[in-house]
Amino acid sequence: MAVPQTMTYIAMHGTGGPDVMRPETGPVPVPKPDEVLIRVQAAGVNRPDVSQRQGGYPQPPGASPILGLEVAGEVVATGAEVRGLGVGDRVCALTNGGAYAEYCVAPEAQCLPWPAGYDAIRAAALPENCFTVWANVFMHGRLARGEALLVHGGTSGIGATAIHLAREFGASVYATAGADDKVAACVRFGATAAINYRTEDFYDAIKRLTEGRGVDVVLDMVGAPYFARNLRCLAMDGRLVQIAFLQGPKVENFDLTPVMVRRLTITGSTMRPRTTAQKGVIAKALLDNVWPALSAGRCAPVIHAVFPLAEVADAHALMESSAHIGKIMLRVAE
Repeated sequence: MAVPQTMTYIAMHGTGGPDVMRPETGPVPVPKPDEVLIRVQAAGVNRPDVSQRQGGYPQPPGASPILGLEVAGEVVATGAEVRGLGVGDRVCALTNGGAYAEYCVAPEAQCLPWPAGYDAIRAAALPENCFTVWANVFMHGRLARGEALLVHGGTSGIGATAIHLAREFGASVYATAGADDKVAACVRFGATAAINYRTEDFYDAIKRLTEGRGVDVVLDMVGAPYFARNLRCLAMDGRLVQIAFLQGPKVENFDLTPVMVRRLTITGSTMRPRTTAQKGVIAKALLDNVWPALSAGRCAPVIHAVFPLAEVADAHALMESSAHIGKIMLRVAE
């Protein structure tokens, strides 16, 4: 398969608002020995992309400076050490940057096949959310069948995925959202109940909904303002899993007493600094546990809007507005 020498990609001219991103022409990346080169058909837009564009989340050393952490497309070249994938294979991948482009490289270990019946848009909507939710809710949070999960931001891509997968594996789910239509969407996704955090304190609601027991796991991306109430929501041996801090990371006057009395665990992680081998372990777990459900038609990603690659600024503006329910996607090629 002929691969061109140049491609269109989205360049950032400094940091700031969505208007710093513009299409430009540059060289097609060359895969390293353990990587594949993907002709990108679709890419996902995620909060870390917005943070990187604003200057708050620089790429790790060695990562592509081009935005974008997930793609779906066709393998057009392979590195010398790649054994399981070949030219023509359709994959979705968790990338180390570089997704906002016509071509992107990704380690073979971070690639997964398209689930049965999926197109490029739906396949590209999977990696970032599925890797994040599986690692944090099921590996670090140890959510088990019969337990209860509280998800903040239940209509985000992460939130919808967490609701779907928790229900798929036998847990009950509660969610928060900031508008009545989003509360209703959380219930459609499978939440037992959802809470409008603008009109009701989520701790009071969880206490009422669980008859005082609390939940076993809280998945939070808000940060400091929610920290104390998150701990109060946890049942005995509960786990708080922190995956972001959109409203700040620093908690003052933290009382350790609930942690000791109720044997609580506070954990969390970020995906991007993990090694390829660590991400590969998560990919294998997804292939074994989640991909069969996706191929059977369950747990499908919720797509809110699809933009052409050249309209990426509009996609970012929508993300920043928080008006969306589900994933925001970029269509790169057919």
